[in-house]
Amino acid sequence: MGKKQGTSSSVRDALRVRPGGEIPHAPRDTPVGPSSKAEAAEGLVETGAELARLQEALWAEGTFGGGRRSVLLVLQGMDTSGKGGTIEHVFGLMNPQGVRVASFKKPTAAEKRHHFLWRIRKEVPAAGLIGVFDRSQYEDVLVVRVDELVPPEKWEPRFDEINEFEAELASSGTTVVKCFLNISADEQRARLLARLEMPEKQWKYNPRDLDVRSKWSDYEKAYADVLDRCSTEDAPWYAIPADRKWYRNWAIAQILLETLRDLDPQLPEPAYDVAAELKRLKKNDPLLAGTAE
Repeated sequence: MGKKQGTSSSVRDALRVRPGGEIPHAPRDTPVGPSSKAEAAEGLVETGAELARLQEALWAEGTFGGGRRSVLLVLQGMDTSGKGGTIEHVFGLMNPQGVRVASFKKPTAAEKRHHFLWRIRKEVPAAGLIGVFDRSQYEDVLVVRVDELVPPEKWEPRFDEINEFEAELASSGTTVVKCFLNISADEQRARLLARLEMPEKQWKYNPRDLDVRSKWSDYEKAYADVLDRCSTEDAPWYAIPADRKWYRNWAIAQILLETLRDLDPQLPEPAYDVAAELKRLKKNDPLLAGTAE
C-alpha cells in the first residue's frame, strides 16, 4: 500500500530544514508521498496539470496583469545529485516560455572582477517567471571554502550577505525555494560508474568529479553550515532525498505546487469589453462575411 500523496503544506513541512541545519531524512528515504516509482509517476500526472495551470496564471499575471511576483527555485547538491534531471522532468511539465534556467559554473575573469552576487542578480527571474538556478550564490561559500580559493575572512561574511540578498528578493515579490539534493556517497559512486560504463552517458563524466568526491567530508561540513545559517523564513531550505530519482522529482514538483497554491496567481481581467468583441467577431469578421447568423 503506497503512502498518501502529500497535500497542503505537508511535503514542505516534512522536508524543511529546521534551525540547527539538521537534515531530516536519509538520502533513500521516502518520508511523505509515494513509496514506489509507479505511484510517483501517477502522482506527477495530476501534479503536472495543476502546476501548468498555476504557472500560466503566474506568467499572465506578471506579463499582462501588472503583477510583480515570481518564483526562484535554487538547486544545490553534489555531482550526480540530479540538478539537470530535476529541471528536465519537473519543468518539462510546464510551459517553457514562463521558465528561465540559469546555470552557474566557475566564474569567468569578468565575473571575478565584480562582487560575488553580481552575476546572480542578473539572473533573478522577472515578474511572472519561475527561475531555476542550477547551482547558485552558494557556490561562493561551498567551492571557495573547500578548495581554499579565498581565505575564511572573505567567505565567512557571505552567509549574512546571502541572507540579506534573499530577504531583499522576498520583499520585492520573489518567492525563494531552495532544494538541497541529498545524495549518498554510495549512490554517487553508482552514478559515476554508470557514466563511465555506458557510452551514451560518458559525455556527462568529468575527471574532476573524482577530485571533488575525494573531498566528500569537507563538502558535508560546508553544506551543514549552509543549511544551518541560511534556512530562513524568507528563503527556507528543503532537504530532498535524492538517491531515488523518481522521489526527488516528485518531491520538488510537489513543493513547487504547494508554493504556487499559496501564491494563488490570478489571470488578469480583460481590458476590453468581452461581449462587444464577441459580437464584433461573430457579426463583422471580414473572412466570414455573410455567414454569421
